Amino acid sequence: MASVLTHAVALVALAALANAHLSPYFYDNVCPQALPTIRNGVRAALRREARLGPSILRLSFHDCFVNGCDGSVLLDDNGSFVGEKTAFPNVNSLRGFEVIDDIKEAVNQVCNGNVVSCADILVAAARDSVVE
Repeated sequence: MASVLTHAVALVALAALANAHLSPYFYDNVCPQALPTIRNGVRAALRREARLGPSILRLSFHDCFVNGCDGSVLLDDNGSFVGEKTAFPNVNSLRGFEVIDDIKEAVNQVCNGNVVSCADILVAAARDSVVE
């Protein structure tokens, strides 16, 4: 009986996910200043060093390459855990982490907390880095 109930709950959850829709306007309601803050952070970084544009795009590519766009490329080492920032394939290959860290801090400030995912910040920053 428990197995049948577990399967039923799983099916309901999957059905709900199937009806979920992504929206480019999601943050318009959650934090209207999120995307402009990201754009301004990217612009400021590009004014300091124009080569950061391709570097941020590369960060996004590396983040999305293996398991989808999840912000995991931004993970720091922690105890026995080796984050992707210092993982062998990324060492001396990726840069611009500090730009994303600064943007994340600014977004958290204007949004009154951690309401915008690192993955969303990275993708929006990559978009803005090639538009500018």
